[in-house]
Amino acid sequence: MRSVDPMEGYRPSERRRAAMRRKEMPLWQELPLLLIVAFCLAVLIRTFLVQAFYIPSGSMENTLAIQDRVLVNKVVYDMRDPLRGEIVVFRGTDDWAPEVTEAVSNTFMAKLGRTIGDLVGVSRPGERDFIKRVIGLPGDKVACCDEQGRITVNGVGIDEAYIAEGFNSDLSQPPIAGQCTSRRFAEVTVPAGEMFVMGDHRSVSQDARCQGTVPIENIIGRAFVVVWPSDRFTSLNVPDVWKRYAEQYPSAAAAHPVKARAERPAVATDGFPVLLALALSARSGMSLVTRRRRLRA
Repeated sequence: MRSVDPMEGYRPSERRRAAMRRKEMPLWQELPLLLIVAFCLAVLIRTFLVQAFYIPSGSMENTLAIQDRVLVNKVVYDMRDPLRGEIVVFRGTDDWAPEVTEAVSNTFMAKLGRTIGDLVGVSRPGERDFIKRVIGLPGDKVACCDEQGRITVNGVGIDEAYIAEGFNSDLSQPPIAGQCTSRRFAEVTVPAGEMFVMGDHRSVSQDARCQGTVPIENIIGRAFVVVWPSDRFTSLNVPDVWKRYAEQYPSAAAAHPVKARAERPAVATDGFPVLLALALSARSGMSLVTRRRRLRA
């Protein structure tokens, strides 16, 4: 008696589709692979493109509150210089004292959690990472205060509407070396390749007023949106006062060239197609070799 082929009567294309269905990977094998691919993509994105940062102090209130999480664009300043009024995350120099020093657990699980969180970009920033607003660029002369108690940039008073009432520093207190409690500070000419940054909560922020300017090459990225908590979701745009100022008074950086930021390692773009191919293979149950054979058929 002749055996009957269960695929007899099917066209070749239908046979291939039926064979593919039989080779589909079970969920218990597919899920770990997809998780690995997602983790690798998260690490690549965090390393080269966008990173989430946790706000540990009140130095940027009310623009940013404690425990807010912001997304930071890590490539924007590889293509252009920073602008006055932008909020940036940067590594402080040795002269910058940490704003928050919290005791952390050193148990194995706590260390593991911090390591994984750092890899995917959701951990707390290091004690040398700061977030402030750019006030002055190379060649700018920054001081405080004019007759209205405002900071001045190149002699022009800036109306900083983003500073909430009661969040400005003391106007009557004389400047104290090494402290930022006074609103007043002597005129500072921003050196070439550096920037003058300040927090929006001037009475508590330790910033360039007392800790000095920061190299532009120390910038990690630009904070462009608050993503958590959800009720505080908002974009972090350049305030209108700084846009108007830039139109009337272009950056002095042309006369004081900005020192190039430290080179980043080349993005491993070849890794993206491989990871995506693995994910697609898991979904379809086909290897890359099988896909090539189909193209040659």
